[in-house]
Amino acid sequence: MAIHSGLDLGPDRDLDALPLRERKKIQTGIRIFRTAVGLFAERGFDQVSVAEIAAAAEVSKMTVFNYFPTKEDLVMGPMEQHLDEPARVVRDRAPGVSAVAALREHFLAALENRDPATGLNDDQVVLDVVRLIHETPALAVRAAAAFDQRAQSLLAEVLVAEDPAHDELTARVAAAQLLAVRLTLIGGNHQRMLAGRRAADALPAALDEARRAFALVELGLGDYCTGAA
Repeated sequence: MAIHSGLDLGPDRDLDALPLRERKKIQTGIRIFRTAVGLFAERGFDQVSVAEIAAAAEVSKMTVFNYFPTKEDLVMGPMEQHLDEPARVVRDRAPGVSAVAALREHFLAALENRDPATGLNDDQVVLDVVRLIHETPALAVRAAAAFDQRAQSLLAEVLVAEDPAHDELTARVAAAQLLAVRLTLIGGNHQRMLAGRRAADALPAALDEARRAFALVELGLGDYCTGAA
């Protein structure tokens, strides 16, 4: 699962460059999100009401729902803004670059930047969100469904559209493999961060694992685990 610590502005958008009204709207959304995560981390997801979050963020309950339609959205909404990221990376790759190479290089660059979407980020808000999802069954189920189903479907659509043979089976299998690699790597990084590792210290191992994992997709498993003759 990919976790982000705030609400995205979109590609190439600078908060300070936005009109005052839009800037305040984004800042309010970020304040509500961070307030909710802080309360959930302190008391547990099921023990905090939306009314309590609204009061702590100094907004109305209706304002909270205007930004986050459900209580689960207060945790999952920012993360789910990135469901289309793998599909977008493949769609926007340079000519002559394979889907595997595009996703590998994007992931490696994101690791270097400590992008929360890679799991390699020790910001407290990010860690709180990761713990909440791991410890709250409803959030864990929603996260799994979002990335196992929606993200995979979006990536498969891009792959089949660019495949001259339009082979839907190959596109679905490729999408499943590529997203499984990402989710496996992200999960490993989450475990490092939850164990108290510093992101900077864990970076070399995370980069090495990412290269090895994407190589397995690129080269195939071949006779892996054939067993004794």
